[in-house]
Amino acid sequence: MTRPLIDKVLSRKSRRPQKFYALVRSSEEGISFNKADEDFLWEVYSFAREAHRGQLRKSGEPYFEHPYQTALILAEMNMDPVTIACGLMHDVIEDTNVRYEDLDVRFGPEVAKLVEGVTKISGISFRNRQEEQADNFRKMLLSVAEDIRVLIIKLADRFHNMQTLDSLPPVKRRRIAIETRDVYAPLAHRLGMFKMKSALEDLVLKALDPEAYKFLMKKVRDKRGEREKYIASFVEPLNNALKEQGLKAAIFGRPKHFYSIYKKMKSRNKPFEEIYDLLAIRVIVPHKEDCYTVLGVAHDLFTPVMDRFKDYVANHKANYYQSIHTTVYGEGGRVVEIQIRTQEMDQIAEEGIAAHWRYKEGRTRADEVDKYVGWLRDLIDVLKTESGDPKDFMDTLKIDLFKDEIFVFTPMGDLIRLPKGATSVDFAFEVHTAVGYRCIGSKVDGKMVPLNGELKSGETVEIITSENQRPSYAWLKFVKTSKAVGAIKRYIRKTQFDESVQLGKEIIDKENQKNKRLPFSKTVQKRFKELGYDDLERFYAAVGSGLVTTPAIYSKLFPQDSTEPEVQKDLDSLFIEKARQNIKGIKVQGIVNMMVNFAKCCNPIPGDAIIGFVSRGRGIIIHKSDCSNIPALLKENERLLDVDWDVDRNQQFLAQIKIMGQERKNFLKDVVELISSTNTNIVSIDGNVDDTIIHVSLVLQVGNLKHLSRIISKIQGVQGIISIERK
Repeated sequence: MTRPLIDKVLSRKSRRPQKFYALVRSSEEGISFNKADEDFLWEVYSFAREAHRGQLRKSGEPYFEHPYQTALILAEMNMDPVTIACGLMHDVIEDTNVRYEDLDVRFGPEVAKLVEGVTKISGISFRNRQEEQADNFRKMLLSVAEDIRVLIIKLADRFHNMQTLDSLPPVKRRRIAIETRDVYAPLAHRLGMFKMKSALEDLVLKALDPEAYKFLMKKVRDKRGEREKYIASFVEPLNNALKEQGLKAAIFGRPKHFYSIYKKMKSRNKPFEEIYDLLAIRVIVPHKEDCYTVLGVAHDLFTPVMDRFKDYVANHKANYYQSIHTTVYGEGGRVVEIQIRTQEMDQIAEEGIAAHWRYKEGRTRADEVDKYVGWLRDLIDVLKTESGDPKDFMDTLKIDLFKDEIFVFTPMGDLIRLPKGATSVDFAFEVHTAVGYRCIGSKVDGKMVPLNGELKSGETVEIITSENQRPSYAWLKFVKTSKAVGAIKRYIRKTQFDESVQLGKEIIDKENQKNKRLPFSKTVQKRFKELGYDDLERFYAAVGSGLVTTPAIYSKLFPQDSTEPEVQKDLDSLFIEKARQNIKGIKVQGIVNMMVNFAKCCNPIPGDAIIGFVSRGRGIIIHKSDCSNIPALLKENERLLDVDWDVDRNQQFLAQIKIMGQERKNFLKDVVELISSTNTNIVSIDGNVDDTIIHVSLVLQVGNLKHLSRIISKIQGVQGIISIERK
């Protein structure tokens, strides 16, 4: 949008609309706006409205209604004028002709960066929706590390989208609801925004299970009178006792949100009445020390339930939630939970990080806000090192969005917060990555425990380390924190990369010695970029891992050389040829004896699920059904065919597995004996030891894929196994 157009909009004599004043009034409760703030918001309001002019939502309403409602949510959260302004403009880069540079020039770099941070990635082709989702989250979280308001705006945006899901197709509604449940609601929780989290979860329930939502809404409404009457009778003696202590307190019932009731009904397999009867009240007091006075009075009046007391005032949660929780037996033996906190604790518990904009006067807001994003910066450090696999990224992201916490201590008495189910290995990595890498044992309250044993709140953990210890691939099966997962994966990838680099160098050197007529090694070192690699080490790693073969190097770098040697077939090629010798052929849509070619990218063998493609000039190409190249073939409009192996029902076929393990005495003997115990014939075996890592390649004769899966499952139980891969 051009400057003259904005000036024209702003110069109109018409009175500012009531919708704009509603936005400003919503903000006035917690943050006072001056005239300059109001004029700034009006300019942004006019800019965004004009940018979206003529655009409609799926519901048919003007598109501007969505950014307006997003900004209204932010205003009701008492966010600052810049955040509200970015709520109004959060879609202008993505959905209009407005560019980042336009916002930078017009409103400054702070506004431009915030809007850019919320904007999805555009102009990039993704292979699938999961990859797109992972890249969008990665981009958003990197922006969040610089300014947490990016995430607050995104939560407000998602909240309004969840409120207006009805106009979308069922499949899209479900996808958005699941994404909200798995990522956005937990993110709100980690920022301490309980009110936002609860509202999002209730909308998720409404979208995913509308019948359950309607049922709970009716039940809660029907039970309201009975519930309020009981709470009033419970509160009266507590209130009187506190007055006798000279303590003014606000006491009220705390309604449960629908999703919380729904989850408890499902997890405990109990009817609504048994879950909803667990009543809760909240006591708000003036000062922190008053919380403990209320606790003493409550325990004098009512019998406390053992093991149901938690002091989050002394030890706050990771999202800085503070409150004392105790559960008591009320009249008639009904269980009542009491939450005790100050007014500020209550507002921070409800609004989390957003509440700190209300309390900005007289304190350093940056410090208050920064403490909320320490965990997020740790998570981002892990996500930066995550592999390119979008599933890995999303899995790692979800790991860190845990809800239930435990509190454990170092031998020096330092408090460490971990997710429920965390182990000593998680604890070790939380203390320091170097401690995690060298962790060989653990003492809990002075007693030796297994590394995979779950820790409990209040325990003191001592980690035993050794300079010779290294992370085990098996640890990934039980660790719970993203910090541990990321560090272990990082170490394994680095180890595998270094091994591939070394192997790649050896392959190139051997080829150089084999063919002395050509300057093979020197040519490769000078021209490796022609094979698609910018870095020589990465090229060597690709050769070592089999992504680049010597025939491919000859074809690219020495195409005219008549002295090119016949390249010796490697073990994998020999195996594949042998595996295919005993088959009759391929059935193409039920027809046998068709002429086909096997794809080099995935090397299918009998027993694999396969698929056929009619390619241009190469006939029918057979791929594994899960071959990574299939999406690209579909984009090129290759024709898909149903194919199957033409094999006898009881025929056995060859399968190759590659094992990597920690070198030790009798490792290979244990593997071979275990395979033999399954009555499986070992056709060939090849292996080598690299430092402390043993690599074994086995060709087995198996009846079917289930047979092979059982063998692999058994081998995974061998001590020292790092990975098993089927080739």
